[in-house]
Amino acid sequence: MTIERLEVLRKKSSMLPQTPGIYLMKDINNKIIYVGKSRSLKDRVSQYFHLNDDANIKTLRMVSQVNDFDTILCDTEIEALALENVKIKQYTPKYNILLKDAKSYPYIKLTMNELYPKLSMTRTRLLDGAKYFGPYSGVSVVYDVIGTLERALQIPTCKRVFPRDIGKERPCIYKQMGRCVSPCDNSISQENFYKMMQCVSDVLKGNIRLAVAKLNEQMSDFAERELFEDAARCRDGIEALKRLCDGQKIIGAPDDEYDVISVYKDELSMCISVFYIREGIIVDSDNFLYGAYELNSDLGYEYMSSFLIELYQKREYIPKEILLSFDFDPYELELTQEYLKSINKRNIKIRIPQKGNYKKLCELVYNNAKEQANQYKNRVEQDNKVLVKLMEMLNLLSVPVRIEAYDISNLGNEHITGGMIVAENGNLKKSDYKVFKVKNQEGVDDYSAMREVIKRRIEHLNDGFGSFSERPDLILLDGGMTHVAVIKRLLFEMNVEIPVFGMVKDEHHKTRTLVTENEEISVAKEQAVFVFLYKLQEEVHRFTVTQMDKAKRKSFKKFAIESVKGIGKNKAKALMNYFKTISAIKNASIEELMNVKGIGRNDAENVFRFFNGEEKE
Repeated sequence: MTIERLEVLRKKSSMLPQTPGIYLMKDINNKIIYVGKSRSLKDRVSQYFHLNDDANIKTLRMVSQVNDFDTILCDTEIEALALENVKIKQYTPKYNILLKDAKSYPYIKLTMNELYPKLSMTRTRLLDGAKYFGPYSGVSVVYDVIGTLERALQIPTCKRVFPRDIGKERPCIYKQMGRCVSPCDNSISQENFYKMMQCVSDVLKGNIRLAVAKLNEQMSDFAERELFEDAARCRDGIEALKRLCDGQKIIGAPDDEYDVISVYKDELSMCISVFYIREGIIVDSDNFLYGAYELNSDLGYEYMSSFLIELYQKREYIPKEILLSFDFDPYELELTQEYLKSINKRNIKIRIPQKGNYKKLCELVYNNAKEQANQYKNRVEQDNKVLVKLMEMLNLLSVPVRIEAYDISNLGNEHITGGMIVAENGNLKKSDYKVFKVKNQEGVDDYSAMREVIKRRIEHLNDGFGSFSERPDLILLDGGMTHVAVIKRLLFEMNVEIPVFGMVKDEHHKTRTLVTENEEISVAKEQAVFVFLYKLQEEVHRFTVTQMDKAKRKSFKKFAIESVKGIGKNKAKALMNYFKTISAIKNASIEELMNVKGIGRNDAENVFRFFNGEEKE
């Protein structure tokens, strides 16, 4: 930012009203890089343009990139808080604390409203009479819980529907292995199966002891009636649940329900840890890690209120009480509390314990956050060493924070595909991967294809087009000296300076050297650099081949349908859009095929005969 521009922004901010509202900081490409709120827009926004050298690095960096700002006035601070959250989700600004996870949180669904209840994972809570447990921090956690319960209580894992499929097929191998109670052959009655799933419900609520007590009751009943196999099943379930109970940390009373949030921060990293307490047991946890370039000067209620709101809007469930281990401006705390109450339709209490068991629990979560941050720093330190060494080996002017690697894959003259993968701070960033369908190509020419891919990518460098607006510090090509020469000439023509190197494999398909247009740079002696580059080269090859293969399969399906008499490109597309898969088209009746717009009886009969050889009665 120039001094002249700074003066313009100072003057603009001084004319703002002292009323609640939000402000949106924009860079030179008119991209929103920060969204904030304030009870007094004039006071808050003006502060940014009167910073001294003692301000933290992140704030100074953000302000240096501000070219302009917009404001939206609000009637109340609650309205400003809500609007800020909406705009953060809309623009995902670079300098806001974000959850870094666009997906909704998963739940465990238990259909206790059915005769034979089932367990499943879902991301949506519906008013369908089923029970929902969670939300959980990730899908892997959900499947771990479901898998543990299935093994412990021998819950069916097949796709059979009961009671519809009882007696229709022989039991599968899981019955012989003692892994299924086998309702498919009536080995367990509907009543006992339902009781077993009630135990599952108790476990998911956190009350394992109640589930064990119920199974003990059932075991005694079965033993008295000399139903020894059923009694043995209950006994095995009790032992499995006891082992599960031993592994859980009980930290409160059976009716305790609250979340504990702690923050650890030093000059290099920050971790926000969240422990979810249900029925007095730690049922799940989340850790949100941020590097030095993402940090603010303090924990800042202004930032944490946005974080809390985003967290609970994504989780869709808010406990009655939230415990914090860090200072929070009392007024802002009350404002956040009121907003969470408004979206949850019940009282929510946020507090900062000063003593007692809750204070100790906050310290436990704080220590977890500290440990997670230290592990993160150790990983970053190792990654940085590799990047620094790579910088030295390639004589780069700066550490390559963002590296983009490219490969070309094709099947003869068809499905020529370019793949781009990204490594940021030494770690793969899959959200930035891109695939290019090479268009202007006649015959097989890897150099021409690579040139087209890089040209299309660089053309978006300054247009604010998502991740394409991020400038790479280093470009790596899966290819040799000629590839490098072609792309360096292209960048020269586009007046762009980005270092380019080729990755060459040896006879064992391992990365042997990096190359310029006229020399080789051996990486074999630097093990860490070698492993890093090999990982990149394998990943870009895997990604590109996978995308090419997808295009090939899609084309093959379309070609198969177009082979039918009277079915051209448009009708084939209509059929695929309607049925989604070739298998669905093959199994469709003539009447079902005629439901597709543009498909008459003759077309439907031709498609049916093509896949089945005869008409369906």
